[in-house]
Amino acid sequence: MDLLATAPTPDAPLTGEQKAWLAGYLAGLKERPNLAAPGGGEQLLVLYGSQSGNAEWVAVQAQRLAGARGLISRVADMDEVGIADVAAARKILIVVSTYGEGEMPDDAAALWHELADSAAPRLESTEVAVCGLGDSSYDGFCQTAINIDTRLAELGARRVVPRAECDVDFQSTIDTWLPAALDALAGIEAPPAAPEPAPAPERKPARKPAWGRRNPYSATIVTNRTLSAPGSAKEVRHIEIALGDSGIAYEPGDGLSVVPSNDPELVARILERLGATGDELIVDRRSERTLRESLTHHFEISTASKYLVDYVASRSGDAELTHLAETGDREALEAWLWGRDVLDVLNVDPSLTITGEELLGELRPLAPRAYSIASSPTIHGDSVHITMAVVRYRSFDRDHGGCASTHLADRRAVGEQIGVFITPNRSFRLPDDDVPAIMIGPGTGVAPFRSFLHERAARGATGDNWLFFGDQRREFDFAYREELEGFVDDGLLTRLDTAFSRDQEHKDYVQHRMAENGAELFAWLQRGARVYVCGDATRMAHDVDEALHEIIAEHGGFDADGAAHYVDELRTAKRYLRDVY
Repeated sequence: MDLLATAPTPDAPLTGEQKAWLAGYLAGLKERPNLAAPGGGEQLLVLYGSQSGNAEWVAVQAQRLAGARGLISRVADMDEVGIADVAAARKILIVVSTYGEGEMPDDAAALWHELADSAAPRLESTEVAVCGLGDSSYDGFCQTAINIDTRLAELGARRVVPRAECDVDFQSTIDTWLPAALDALAGIEAPPAAPEPAPAPERKPARKPAWGRRNPYSATIVTNRTLSAPGSAKEVRHIEIALGDSGIAYEPGDGLSVVPSNDPELVARILERLGATGDELIVDRRSERTLRESLTHHFEISTASKYLVDYVASRSGDAELTHLAETGDREALEAWLWGRDVLDVLNVDPSLTITGEELLGELRPLAPRAYSIASSPTIHGDSVHITMAVVRYRSFDRDHGGCASTHLADRRAVGEQIGVFITPNRSFRLPDDDVPAIMIGPGTGVAPFRSFLHERAARGATGDNWLFFGDQRREFDFAYREELEGFVDDGLLTRLDTAFSRDQEHKDYVQHRMAENGAELFAWLQRGARVYVCGDATRMAHDVDEALHEIIAEHGGFDADGAAHYVDELRTAKRYLRDVY
């Protein structure tokens, strides 16, 4: 539906629906990015579609490496370009994530619709390389990249390298794929294989490399306190980490990635199950380390992979596992894996013998965990804060816990160190100081909005702020209550609407507060407010999105198509931003 398709005339003024749409659209125009490429004549278009910042980080690395290959490149968010930009480019590298159960990131949706349209132009003169980021424990692994890569090929674009499909720990795949893709795009032939040279004498680097996945900063924990009150069904913690002399900088909206280690007790139980001491050396192409070190620091054991299920099924002959492996029923497999860790899967068949090397071959690498930053660089610049829910549950007669959350809660005390690095998220940034902000963040999703509010207070921002927060019980689960109510008293937080689901017989959630205040929420949109959502992608973000569509339809006088178009325009103007997981 094109709300501007029927232009007004002197005798036919704008309809109410057109006026509503136009007011909100014009309010957001000043925040739209400038798509002009500096200097023109670019040779490589690097596009990213990212929900949490990882794809953007890879795209920036691609631009850095492209310059060394003589490629003039421009990095752009996928929602900053259209099909005409794609058709005009002759060399394109795309890095795009998939989150949840095969969900496409918000910033990739508009371009995908243009690519998928039957009117999309032919691309026979275009060379492409596509990289997907995802999580193989979810259905639809790297589905966005698969869809885009397949469609580009259908339109005639030539793949210069096979598509990359990266799991949670994507660094090793990127280290191999990205240089090969850029070489191919630059027309550089791969050199013939040569014998590995003798190792050069170790030299001290001239300068310290940037802190990141390859080189996390060893930061000191200075605060680790429980936010949830005694009596809560949850354990939520506020953790402050000193950045020392690292030189690390961050912005509101960024994430902090934490490098965890596995629970030593679980490691010991797995070693006992294998009949191993832990001192056995595991040798691969890159390293030599003990089995205990591998299980503690390098492989995922708090959750089990489908590969391990397939392996145990093939070795044990267990009827249930064999059925799951043979039918490929993803939902049934996920239901079976729910609450099981690696030891639980091994214990399906107590008689099964497996070596350390065999087990590691079926495990996923242990990946850093990313948390939304809850602090302001202006106010808390020498430290970074996170808000973390500790995962604990009892299953199969054993206590289980989340790898990173129990590592921080139980095994890292104040004064001890933890490896960290910043995960930038330029797709989740504060608006200009005079722009209103609507923030929706139940549970630990409040974290980035604590950062936003502290930062806006420090800047003296004049834009109104509206926060929707929810959890289970007001008495026990109102995270940062004193701070938030203080922001209300100070006038910084214009509105604070809360929903506590278990304080009454019926369940009450943030989307219900949104609906109750729909007229005012739509009025905020009409004067240019940005909408931010942080938290669970599977349920909360979906329910909030539905509520937003319904509010716009009801209070803007739109039909379903008109409301969907309005929301699409919010996304395109970067006025509807989500940090969901």
